[in-house]
Amino acid sequence: MLFEDTIAAISTPIGVGGIGIIRVSGKETIGIVDKIFKAANKKSLKDIASHTITYGHIISQSGKVLDEVLIMLMKGPKTFTREDVIEINCHGGPIPLNAVLMEVINAGARLADSGEFTKRAFLNGRIDLAQVEAIMDIIEAKTELSLSQAVGQLEGNLSKKIKEYQDTLIQIIARIEVSIDYPEYDDDEPITNDFEAELRTLLGELNELLKTADTGKMIREGVKTAIVGRPNVGKSSLLNALLEENKAIVTDIPGTTRDVVEAYLNIDGIPFQLLDTAGIRETEDVVEQIGVERSKHSIEEADLVLMLVDAHQGLVEKDKEILEQVQGKHVIYVLNKNDLASSITQEIINEYFGNGQIIKISAKEQAGLKDLKFAMKEIVMKGNATVNNQATISNQRQKQALINAIKSLDKVIEAIEMGLPEDCLAIDLHDAFGHLGMIVGESLKEEIINQLFSRFCLGK
Repeated sequence: MLFEDTIAAISTPIGVGGIGIIRVSGKETIGIVDKIFKAANKKSLKDIASHTITYGHIISQSGKVLDEVLIMLMKGPKTFTREDVIEINCHGGPIPLNAVLMEVINAGARLADSGEFTKRAFLNGRIDLAQVEAIMDIIEAKTELSLSQAVGQLEGNLSKKIKEYQDTLIQIIARIEVSIDYPEYDDDEPITNDFEAELRTLLGELNELLKTADTGKMIREGVKTAIVGRPNVGKSSLLNALLEENKAIVTDIPGTTRDVVEAYLNIDGIPFQLLDTAGIRETEDVVEQIGVERSKHSIEEADLVLMLVDAHQGLVEKDKEILEQVQGKHVIYVLNKNDLASSITQEIINEYFGNGQIIKISAKEQAGLKDLKFAMKEIVMKGNATVNNQATISNQRQKQALINAIKSLDKVIEAIEMGLPEDCLAIDLHDAFGHLGMIVGESLKEEIINQLFSRFCLGK
């Protein structure tokens, strides 16, 4: 696909810095920049070799020197967008950058839309949609593990695996369609005998890939972790102890925390979005009531719940009510204040916590935190493959497309078991192929594509 217009935008964050970059892409890139660039070697950009850097100055239409720059020239198709691309390396400040950008636009380019460089790379076949999403994930990576996952996806770990699955389906579909078109060449054995085992193997691999979805999403976005409990059980103290800083206000007055306090914690590469919530209790204070409602909402939205109990005071009626609210969630029961005499007996544990995971800590003395962090990490990673060098589903869009593909293959297996004719199988096989293609951006609706690229900055 060849775009008629040439686009330009600032690709580095606006602010004071050593270097700022303006990116230009399109079929008129070289001619446009050549109008405003005076190379120290007196050469025209049209005569300069691709993938080289040239020193010179940007000159305004009035002949004024706007900035001393380095021009990185990259001729298509060996570029990010597969078009001619120039990156103008200016001094890093908003004034010179904007001045040079306006000169590029006056010379014939237009200001790029959000994410348009990456969109062109996608539409020109340079990358697929899974890799597009990986670029944004790299930019937004919160830990080394989330970065590793995103880099692996950008390198094509997921895309290559999806292509393998599609190749398998294509071969099976071809066998079925040949059988339908040339029935005289069929033998007495059902054609499904040739590929039923292959389909079951593929279905198993897709289900294994699906298991990475929740872990992949949490590694990318952070594990939403709600710290809940009644007032004064030590929620804010635990947040501060985990972060090793005084993020939340701690007092002996019940109801000090009135809103959700958020912070990120990195545990061995896994980002945890900690939510220190207001103590859950009945109150006449209108502001505190709002905080309590937000605490309950945090429980509903959380991937993981740390329910704190005051081990010294023991389990009271309000704790029992909160126990009901956290049912069905991934929960770690945290028995705090173990630096004091505990009132939590084994009998109480057996009756109210069952087989739930229990960690004993003292937030005040910072005791037991290592065990708690280990338990938090294990809940996220348990039963899931590591992300290094493996295909991983990392967002809800990919997950839903994979679920739809699995449903289609389930229908194929069911049809085989019922002995339905081959043409019935072909329909669901085509559907499965299409759903897998959605993961990498095949046949994706334009409005969905536009929404995805709107997340990017102008220069990307």
